[in-house]
Amino acid sequence: MKFNSVIFDLDGTIIDTNHIWDKATSDLITSRGVTLTPEIKAQLAKKLKGVAIHNSCAIIKNMFDLDHPLEELITEKKKRANDEYIKGLRFIAGFEDFFKRVKGHNLHVGVATNAENHTLTTAIEQLNLRKFFGNHIYNFTYVNNIGKPAPDVYLYTATQLGVDPAHCIVVEDAPHGIEAANKAGMFCIGINSAGNRSELNEAKFIIDHYDEIDLPRLLTKKK
Repeated sequence: MKFNSVIFDLDGTIIDTNHIWDKATSDLITSRGVTLTPEIKAQLAKKLKGVAIHNSCAIIKNMFDLDHPLEELITEKKKRANDEYIKGLRFIAGFEDFFKRVKGHNLHVGVATNAENHTLTTAIEQLNLRKFFGNHIYNFTYVNNIGKPAPDVYLYTATQLGVDPAHCIVVEDAPHGIEAANKAGMFCIGINSAGNRSELNEAKFIIDHYDEIDLPRLLTKKK
């Protein structure tokens, strides 16, 4: 067996949060008098998908030439996102059933995410993620705040699981995450939770739903 582990991203992969971050971003920008056209929204979505909050706010500040301090934008975006998180998180459709299949094959599991500490803690508590992953839930703060597309958080997660990165399957929904997984030497599946398959082209293959993953066939795939 080549693969013995599955590492998941969090937002858009385990939990359905694309709508949360889209709203937090839009409200942050429009509250400063900027009009968001459909074209600008599409550009934003492409630039910000899978990017850690500090970098995403830096992109927003530069893109719209905002005078507001970066830390102010970060603080406000965190608050807006957290307000939406508290209203209720939900799992991505099919995740729970797929996770059962993964555990049925006795595979190691972990989470590697760009989510910042507060939103990660909220997700862990609201959805009882420790029940699924135990202590193997890691974000960029475990690797000196080096977020994706650098591979550090994926490599760290593999080390904590005690597995070879080459034996890891990754499930990702964002270009930055796919790039990170590829740099880590892992086998990356792109899940099209945001409805834009073209952004996932660097994944080994793309799915629209977890049911499309033929796990037994994947696990017997030869090196």
